[in-house]
Amino acid sequence: MRRTSLYAFFGILFIAAVLAGCDKRSRNGRTDTPTSGAITFASDESFAPIIEELVEQFEYKYPNAKLTPQYVNEIDGFNLIKEMKTCLYFTSRPLKESEVAYMKTLRQSPSVFPIGYDGLAFICNLNNNDTCITVNDVKRVLSGEITDWKQLNPNSKLGKMNVIFDNASSATLHYVVDSILGGKPIDSPNITHLNSSKEVIEYVDKTANAIGVIGSNWLNDRLDSVNITFKKNIHVMSVSSLDTATPTNSRKPYAGYLLTGEYPFARTLYAIVVDPQKALPWSFANYIAKPEGQMIVLRAGLLPYRGDITIRRVKVKN
Repeated sequence: MRRTSLYAFFGILFIAAVLAGCDKRSRNGRTDTPTSGAITFASDESFAPIIEELVEQFEYKYPNAKLTPQYVNEIDGFNLIKEMKTCLYFTSRPLKESEVAYMKTLRQSPSVFPIGYDGLAFICNLNNNDTCITVNDVKRVLSGEITDWKQLNPNSKLGKMNVIFDNASSATLHYVVDSILGGKPIDSPNITHLNSSKEVIEYVDKTANAIGVIGSNWLNDRLDSVNITFKKNIHVMSVSSLDTATPTNSRKPYAGYLLTGEYPFARTLYAIVVDPQKALPWSFANYIAKPEGQMIVLRAGLLPYRGDITIRRVKVKN
């Protein structure tokens, strides 16, 4: 009898522990595991194409997992992660020290790590043949010093220059202000914004005097397996670090030129994870950082953060 009672006692303790665990899980609303369940996470809209590709491949590998990206601007994205309304956020800058300190007051320890690079791309209309630009002229355009195409090319007949960003609070705009303009805000009537990178591409396609500013991961033609082809309905401008831009000394935002530094405007894509359960958000972020995910980043036309990449220069004889 004593042994039977002892078994019954431990059986009750086991059931109570299981129920307590279930109650704890239901209170925070999480039922996901590292390879299953459903979550919604946040990403800056300027990285949407590469995020969609990564989600597709992760769900193919783990068919019981369902990942739903929520595309937001940079301000809303950081608010979501700080307020613990999402456990995962992709953007172009790490958390500031003040943001980390705030999250620690909530007893949360965020993990922040880079997963790749894309280029800040400048696009123009197919009817515009002024497709080479210097770094210095990029700064003059974005600061509002250059407002007319004649200031770049005296023979141009395009007139006033119309510079378009994806949205007013995007990671793209933040990169320009922080990394190109040295913290000076954009204050020029010829520089405006729409609501998304897709809208910028569509606007430039229809507007001869426009320059669009977007992330280069929006430009790759997915039908091209080697990622040397950009979208065909617009020109991707080539950028030169020299005083005069020519087709031979200017570079487009290909992954190889991001690696060598020949394309000057590269930005880092970060994963910010706050997932105490180490479940699906943590698993997805780590999948991207590992070789399989990094290969997907490379195949999508971006430069992976990790990887042994060798550049070979080949001379083609006519």
